[in-house]
Amino acid sequence: MPQAGPLQLCWRPYRFALPQPLVTSQGAWRERSGWLLQLQGPDGALGWGEAAALPGQEALLEQALRQLPQSLARPDLEARLPSLPAPLACAVGLALAECDGLGSPANGGWKPAPPSAALLPAGAAALEALKPLLEASGPLTLKWKVATCGDAEERRLLEQLLALLPADGRLRLDANGGWDRVTAGAWADRLQAEPRLEWLEQPLAPGDGPGLAALAARLPVALDESLRHSPPPPLEHWQGWQVRRPLLEGDPRPLLAALEAGAPRLMLSTAFETGIGRRLVAHLAALQAEGPTPTAPGLAPGWQPAGPLFAADPWRVWGAAA
Repeated sequence: MPQAGPLQLCWRPYRFALPQPLVTSQGAWRERSGWLLQLQGPDGALGWGEAAALPGQEALLEQALRQLPQSLARPDLEARLPSLPAPLACAVGLALAECDGLGSPANGGWKPAPPSAALLPAGAAALEALKPLLEASGPLTLKWKVATCGDAEERRLLEQLLALLPADGRLRLDANGGWDRVTAGAWADRLQAEPRLEWLEQPLAPGDGPGLAALAARLPVALDESLRHSPPPPLEHWQGWQVRRPLLEGDPRPLLAALEAGAPRLMLSTAFETGIGRRLVAHLAALQAEGPTPTAPGLAPGWQPAGPLFAADPWRVWGAAA
């Protein structure tokens, strides 16, 4: 049980450039930024968190951080969580969970992630990126960003990708909400009998619930941005996959509990975090792999820089952000 007494909170910013721009239908990500959080309990236990900022969200997160007292009682901090911006709520919830024993040797430590899907760059660069992956052993799951250039060109590239993809390979197509219903329907016509298609990820705008449901009746569809849309979609009848990005969703403890209980069809994905956030994503991905619907997580191997900011040791990450 958490001990009574104030919690001590401190934080510091980080920023890093991606090795190459991540091009999506919503633009290009070239760098990531956010804040690392250190929380010390009254018994001396340390918890670490990370608030990963989406582009344009930095000022909002910094303002919310500065409004948090550096010393406060746990009930007060828990009461503030629902009103915090989602990435900051993730950082606080993660730090509290670690103070309570998440990742400790007594609880089995931090679980390592299972093998990840490979993230292909958008456009024609996907073909060159695929070639070395074909030489690796083991099952191959690919994720390709679409809706980034002309549709006819992407349809042509799709045929080339499918011609190269092994019979036991799997393909995820991520439009980041960039297709309209007509375009998505045309892709569904081509792919609904394709056994290697794992799903279309967020093919339509986040708020187009009826369109997404109609598409999901034809072939597998995974929600991503819809899960963070306001208002959120009703999920009680959604039978498809959910792409879960813990660092963008708020307090991660409910997701942790759901995966520990064996919730199906939840795929864990990166928000391009530091080593502190990556520990959480890897741990949740391992729990997902132990559940009833195991699938490769989306950890974008090769898309994050090397260095101490991405180490497993939170003290090294903390020091690199100084």
